[in-house]
Amino acid sequence: MEYQFSRRVLELKPSAIREIFKYAADPQVISLSAGNPAPEAFPVHEIAEISAEILAQRPIDALQYGTTEGYTPLRRHLAAYLKETSGIGSDGDDLIITSGAQQIMDLFTKSVVDEEDTIVCEAPSFLGALNTYRSYRAKLRGVPMESDGISLEGLEQALKEEKRAKFIYTIPNFQNPTGATMSLAKRHGMYELAKKYGLMILEDNPYGDLRFQGEDLPSIKSFDTEGIVLYSGTFSKVVAPGIRVGYAVGPKPVLQKMIVCKQGEDVHTNIWGQMLCDELMTKYDFGAHLARLREVYRKKSKVAVDAMNRWLLPKITYLPIEGGLFFWCTLPDGIDMLEFVKRAIDHKVCVVPGNAFLTDESKPCQSFRINYTTPTDENLVRGIQLLGEVASDMIP
Repeated sequence: MEYQFSRRVLELKPSAIREIFKYAADPQVISLSAGNPAPEAFPVHEIAEISAEILAQRPIDALQYGTTEGYTPLRRHLAAYLKETSGIGSDGDDLIITSGAQQIMDLFTKSVVDEEDTIVCEAPSFLGALNTYRSYRAKLRGVPMESDGISLEGLEQALKEEKRAKFIYTIPNFQNPTGATMSLAKRHGMYELAKKYGLMILEDNPYGDLRFQGEDLPSIKSFDTEGIVLYSGTFSKVVAPGIRVGYAVGPKPVLQKMIVCKQGEDVHTNIWGQMLCDELMTKYDFGAHLARLREVYRKKSKVAVDAMNRWLLPKITYLPIEGGLFFWCTLPDGIDMLEFVKRAIDHKVCVVPGNAFLTDESKPCQSFRINYTTPTDENLVRGIQLLGEVASDMIP
């Protein structure tokens, strides 16, 4: 049979990261290409304890169908927690629980974007989000990143030119893939530009709780007086990605449309995971848990920095980070980045080529992404050393 696929699926390409995972599956290969939390960061004991209690005392609550909006106690506790700790949420907002933050991007795009509408993104940006937007046949307009976040001049130029722009997608804290944090001035500047040009902001904050250095900055959503910001959060990086529990806070009319869309996708997010997150937040010391995570990542990031300073500098430079999971490394002009990545695989180490994160993957890119959280410290150092050996072979 000759299969006929939809136009939007025909145009999609496999994820570059998932393709690299094929090489990373080789036990002899050191993977610096993942985006996973550190294995030692998972609260395994607490998850086992809570799960046993739930299944012993409230099994039907966990195993029965639930509401699309989410488990009511978790929604209530999350709303109060976000308001108290981050100033997020107003009378005009609501909160929905989703199957990870990735689903927020899908539901929001499905709700507000028509084919050929434009989504304005940081360039580079999170590949998973870009592929979601592409699946709806949206036009992507990339705006260059700077050390303190998106270029506001580039953003305004894009908004002037893109007459069908629907929203701006941003990761203000420890951005994936660059690790950059948007300055407070740029957060306000982005918000004012969104107001001026009449479009929304999707503020994606999966890494904000993983700050191990510097001062916290207010979210864009915390000063949203116009109802134009949809805030995306997740338990994937602070509890476990496998439970697939995310959450969105935004204007009630927008969330109502997202709820209708979710009803047609997966009915509701898994109830056990939602009950687990609720118990972790309310019956355990969640603040102490976050503090432990930050210490894990502070130590691991230092291992990576010491190794990069020894094995990569000055031939390969990297952007300093204050949290999150990634380092953005850059080769000198004239060095073929894709060839470097291929040779790295031959040396049994995987990284992600930077062009995978661009709105236009055909554009030149000299950078690649390293994940420092997943490998053991020993493999992290060894992997960076192998990258240094490739650099010595390729860079005069």
